[in-house]
Amino acid sequence: TVPYWSEDPTADQWLGFLNKNFNQLEPTKWALYVHIPFCETLCTFCGCNTSITKNHKREEPYMDLLLKEWGTYNEKVEKLRENPLVEFHYGGGTPTFLSAKNLGILTETILKQCQVDSSEFSGAIEVDPRRTSIEQLQVLKGLGFNRISLGVQDFDPETQRLINRIQPFDMTQKLTEEARKIGYDSVNFDLIYGLPAQTPEKIEKMMDFTLQLRPDRIALYSLAVVPWIKPAQKLYKDEDLPKGKEKRQLYEISRDRLLSAGYLEIGMDHFALPEDSLSKALTEKKLHRNFMGYAHHRSQVLLGLGVSAISETPECFHQNEKKLPMYEKSVIDSSIPTFRGHILSEQDRLRREQILQFMTLGEVELENPQLDLVQSFLKEMLGDNLIRVQNNKM
Repeated sequence: TVPYWSEDPTADQWLGFLNKNFNQLEPTKWALYVHIPFCETLCTFCGCNTSITKNHKREEPYMDLLLKEWGTYNEKVEKLRENPLVEFHYGGGTPTFLSAKNLGILTETILKQCQVDSSEFSGAIEVDPRRTSIEQLQVLKGLGFNRISLGVQDFDPETQRLINRIQPFDMTQKLTEEARKIGYDSVNFDLIYGLPAQTPEKIEKMMDFTLQLRPDRIALYSLAVVPWIKPAQKLYKDEDLPKGKEKRQLYEISRDRLLSAGYLEIGMDHFALPEDSLSKALTEKKLHRNFMGYAHHRSQVLLGLGVSAISETPECFHQNEKKLPMYEKSVIDSSIPTFRGHILSEQDRLRREQILQFMTLGEVELENPQLDLVQSFLKEMLGDNLIRVQNNKM
């Protein structure tokens, strides 16, 4: 994980890893992540890299930077366009800060320069229902996007007030229904437990509202309390936040309600209806997870564009400059805007595969030294029947 990165790559090393992967004899399936940092208002729970502004004149200059960065990769990575793109994901910030016109221009410009694998391609965008128009969704649907992820967090008015995100139920309902009418295959809700003023009774109501709309997927996240990184979290009091057993109870209520309603548990923190592609991938043992979350197929390379975007190859993690002026300077200079990363050792790569197995299959094959260590290191979990070891698997 990012806090433990230590072996930073140079920009040239990062490009070397990309070229190595895109020059394989077999096609390299890859995914694209585009980060839009702008938000019109600050949500006090948020830990993402954001820039708060109502100035929409910033859209086009930032789009120019994204396309410039994309052009630099096309110049310096030989066969980028020849390998199949299987996933395109907009994250933020608020990607729908961009107008429908600008979203269309940016998306179409990139897609026209890619080899899109139409049989596997998945296009997704994270949206804020307060800042999203039907026109934006129609434009992306026309370009092959098929999934929309709605930032919901909670439906309770008091919790919404405390996190500075007033979003009435009917707003979420309308966007959910419109996305389905337009033809989006999968509608996702992001929900958070551990927010200020949440109680078991309120979580039950949150689940009532959620199940009424029956999203295809649900990401159920724990609030990350990091006021030393995100000072806006200091705006609510410690006593407003559920902790320990109280917080765990909120999760257990949510999980029980979702499972009872027919959702399948997908690895960590995700749930999906049986007909959703994530559930099918779980059943077929094709589930994958990268820095964008769970996906229904594996991509060998994830390329991130935009300020703070994270990329990865089997050998390396890479993150762009986190501060917009630094990112802008590097991109204008036709440089890769490298901020930090991690070159994986052979041991790192082995462990990553094991962690992926555990996060996607719920089991992992153990090596001989690990088999001995499990008995002592995880003694309490074994005793509580939280895990079991059988035939060299945990």
